[in-house]
Amino acid sequence: MSKDKHPVVLSTNGLSARYGKVEALRNANIQVRAGQIVTVIGPNGAGKSTLLNSIMGVLPAPGHADGQIHYQGRDVSHDSVEQRLGQGLALVPEKRELFSTMTVEDNLVLGAYRRRKPGWSYRDGLEGIYTTFPRLKERRLQLAGTMSGGERQMIALGRALMSDPKVLMLDEPSLGLAPRVMAEVFQVISRLRETGVATLLIEQNSRAALQVSDYGYVLEVGDITLEGKAADLAKNPKVVEAYLGAAKH
Repeated sequence: MSKDKHPVVLSTNGLSARYGKVEALRNANIQVRAGQIVTVIGPNGAGKSTLLNSIMGVLPAPGHADGQIHYQGRDVSHDSVEQRLGQGLALVPEKRELFSTMTVEDNLVLGAYRRRKPGWSYRDGLEGIYTTFPRLKERRLQLAGTMSGGERQMIALGRALMSDPKVLMLDEPSLGLAPRVMAEVFQVISRLRETGVATLLIEQNSRAALQVSDYGYVLEVGDITLEGKAADLAKNPKVVEAYLGAAKH
């Protein structure tokens, strides 16, 4: 499919971030196209989570980001977190940040609080989430804190999708999950293409991330050192040696 059918929906230009005097991200230039999955791989501490947090505007103090963030052709670098969320950016953080003493359904409904389409009810959104995650429908009245790790990840994904995002950013969605559950989560991520949602994925399981993605970046110690089609990166000798070699065995 041509690039014209996948317009750029999110891009950064010279995006840098620091925590006090520590520079965590330097001049990152990335593009995410509609209906595609873009992954960023790299070692721990490379700045991957910082990249997502900078785009969403949620860098913890004393964090500070510079550079430009364009979303749907508009510079949103100075917009608040609430404004970015309302325009269609959504982030599922590494720790999921669920309300453990609330039910599964109440956690999902919270994801729709910025959604204000005429004639739309949060129940419409819930039906879509329950179709994607039937297990959540079965346990919709159960407290989120009593769910398994995989189920909590499904709640976090569902809550983000309830906001009707155009760009969904995922920080380590497979972290701590059993292989079977991890495969299920990646299947859901892959199916997001059908909805037109663009996905920016941060993932330690580099092999799985590249298999599900269309395009990829390698981020090392704050710098993007490689980029290309995901299938090409998966065959790149440097990537194989650094990130995929162990997976062969």
